[in-house]
Amino acid sequence: MSQQDMTIYEHLEELRKRLMIVVVFFFITVIGGLFLAKPIIQYLQHADEAAALTMNAFRVTDPLKIYFQMAFVIGVVFTSPVILYQLWAFVSPGLHEKERRVTLSYIPVSVFLFLGGLAFSYFILFPYIIHFMIKLSGDLNIEQVIGINEYFQFLFQTTIPFGFLFQLPVVTLFLTRLGIVTPQFLGQIRRYAYFVLLVIAALITPPDIISHMMVSVPLFVLYEVSIFVSRIGFKKAQQAEARLSAEEKSVQ
Repeated sequence: MSQQDMTIYEHLEELRKRLMIVVVFFFITVIGGLFLAKPIIQYLQHADEAAALTMNAFRVTDPLKIYFQMAFVIGVVFTSPVILYQLWAFVSPGLHEKERRVTLSYIPVSVFLFLGGLAFSYFILFPYIIHFMIKLSGDLNIEQVIGINEYFQFLFQTTIPFGFLFQLPVVTLFLTRLGIVTPQFLGQIRRYAYFVLLVIAALITPPDIISHMMVSVPLFVLYEVSIFVSRIGFKKAQQAEARLSAEEKSVQ
């Protein structure tokens, strides 16, 4: 049965099944994350960024909270390919065969970009922010007492958003192939998009121009890359439609 022939109820039932697959897989990966959380937390505590800091638990439940949060993050990372595949499987019946193969190839690229965003934020941005905060505390003669809960909360808030922000080119290409956005539209809203990206950069960086630019410039580059890949996807979509139209005319 094609997607066009399915009723609304059948669409909802299909969506429910795929959501259940994602939920079950996420639950399994979170359980697995409980076994990986301890070595990862210990590694992060002894990394260069945290080596100069003394971690404190201000509440009895802080270690347990961090432990489960880390397992949750691990679950999200390992479940992301399944989420992407289920999304592809849900919309693929409405695509042509070639479009199915092309969009399926987006999944490994998307996972790579997600991990690349995490790596960029953790190995480049996060150390700079930590050093900036330590230096600022020293200049103000403030003795920092770091809570482990606050440290990991700050780590998650700084790194995880970049994993999703780095998905921008893939999401844009996917939406372009579906006909939802066009490169012309992305070019027209560039100034507004830049403003939104500047606000995002300001929210996740300390108030200094260097760190702000360290975040803003990569986001601007990602947006321009998104426009570039959207042009490619739009051109290929038009070529596919032209071929399909020519085939239909030849059959008639």
